[in-house]
Amino acid sequence: MPERRTVALVTLGCARNEVDSEELAGRLEADGWQLVKDAAEADVAVVNTCGFVEAAKKDSVDALLEASDLKGNGRTKAVVAVGCMAERYGKELAEALPEADGVLGFDDYADISDRLQTILSGGIHAPHTPRDRRKLLPISPVERQRAKAEVVIPGHGPADLPEGVAPASGPRAPLRRRLDGSPVASVKLASGCDRRCSFCAIPSFRGSFVSRRPSDVLNETRWLAEQGVKEIMLVSENNTSYGKDLGDIRLLESLLPELAEVDGIERIRVSYLQPAEMRPGLIDVLTGTEKVAPYFDLSFQHSAPGVLRAMRRFGDTDRFLQLLDTIRSKAPEAGVRSNFIVGFPGETEDDLAELERFLDAARLDAIGVFGYSDEEGTEAAGFDGKLDEEVVAERLERVTRLAEELVSQRAEERIGETVRVLVESVDDEEGVVGRGAHQAPETDGQVLLTGAEGVGVGRMVEAKVTGAQGVDLVAQPLPGAFGCEEAGR
Repeated sequence: MPERRTVALVTLGCARNEVDSEELAGRLEADGWQLVKDAAEADVAVVNTCGFVEAAKKDSVDALLEASDLKGNGRTKAVVAVGCMAERYGKELAEALPEADGVLGFDDYADISDRLQTILSGGIHAPHTPRDRRKLLPISPVERQRAKAEVVIPGHGPADLPEGVAPASGPRAPLRRRLDGSPVASVKLASGCDRRCSFCAIPSFRGSFVSRRPSDVLNETRWLAEQGVKEIMLVSENNTSYGKDLGDIRLLESLLPELAEVDGIERIRVSYLQPAEMRPGLIDVLTGTEKVAPYFDLSFQHSAPGVLRAMRRFGDTDRFLQLLDTIRSKAPEAGVRSNFIVGFPGETEDDLAELERFLDAARLDAIGVFGYSDEEGTEAAGFDGKLDEEVVAERLERVTRLAEELVSQRAEERIGETVRVLVESVDDEEGVVGRGAHQAPETDGQVLLTGAEGVGVGRMVEAKVTGAQGVDLVAQPLPGAFGCEEAGR
């Protein structure tokens, strides 16, 4: 009988990384590995790292060191780094962090079981020398679908696999193993990015933009519904580009209604939208399709024209406000979130004031604010006009304070609205907690349901908003919202 091998996956970073971890889990389980939640109970701890910004990289290093501390004190024999930071730095990370027993890039994912077995047996798998993954596929998007079979793209595992490769669910079981019982799951729509924002290094290690075929997305969604998932969140580096390499830039508009027809799925959410690529037809589908959340995760980054041009982006305050007006004219209750960078090279006080003007008028539900810092390998790292760290820190604090005030005001505006809340947790301390259609997992706040005793995780409950606590809402279920088995659905 083969020796029992256990593995734990520790995931950092974005929802895309969560999908990648579940693909790795599917591959490992198929080859006989037993998945455990606690790294201390695993022979191998696999840390799926984030390599986006300095804070995320530090968190990844800390997680690797924490897992490494388990070695010699229990079952754990090896710690392995995978994910974006491992792909981005490869050999350099291995040399800087000898506590990690292996550093595996994306090209190792298809053979992850063999790689871990080699490391667990005391062997050495040489870490890769990083390369620009944008050069692995043709420049022309329409030629990439033919060439992508030769390139490992995390999260793009085949949707139809032989029995035993993933949890049984008929012929459409994807190469994926769920790592939690949440009623929400992310589904990868595409990978990579063709944009060339001057501050961002992601395309260099995630590669060029590649869409998944609609049939694969649909099959995976059906499988997730069979696993009890009620809400799916479509993720990629840029969902507005979906389909351009499949010959149809409007493919998302036709895919969303098909996803909405999947039995068991209660809500579909689309994340990562580029303002410059928003189309009237896409806005119509996002605001007018049953089960599709009127939710807009728009990557504005700034609103001063000069700063946006330096970022290699498009738009300005007035155009962005016009886009928001268009969205809200079709769905007044629509949720909108965005991220912003302050202290970008060359940013003036007038530029910052212009950003503040936009934020004051935009009525965003959630706002992320980041202070600029150089990212190696990016165009902006070589720009003149760098601001002193103290100036960046002051602007970050100033805009963060404003953002906190504004999202609190926006939450208060929702008092009196009716929201459909997907219950995600029930416990004695926090009570019944879920999210409305305008709230994405982990980033946009939550809804505390009062008077909802007896409701279970995964239920969709109609409720009236009665109060706000910062970005979070308090809501009271409507009469009959869960009076019988199908109530609230």
